[in-house]
Amino acid sequence: MTKIKIDPDLLERATRAAHIAGYSSVEEFVAHLIEHELQKHEAEEAETQVSDQLRGLGYLE
Repeated sequence: MTKIKIDPDLLERATRAAHIAGYSSVEEFVAHLIEHELQKHEAEEAETQVSDQLRGLGYLE
């Protein structure tokens, strides 16, 4: 497992949010947030790639 440094105030906020949301740990909560953001980023990349391909084929301006 890799450790990262995080601002103590941010960690406290994340810990509270994890508890309220029902996560078993702040680590699980943070991992879920990272996974969610990565999925959004990957979807945006795929959308851009499709748009570029359609533009290259002349279907989009």
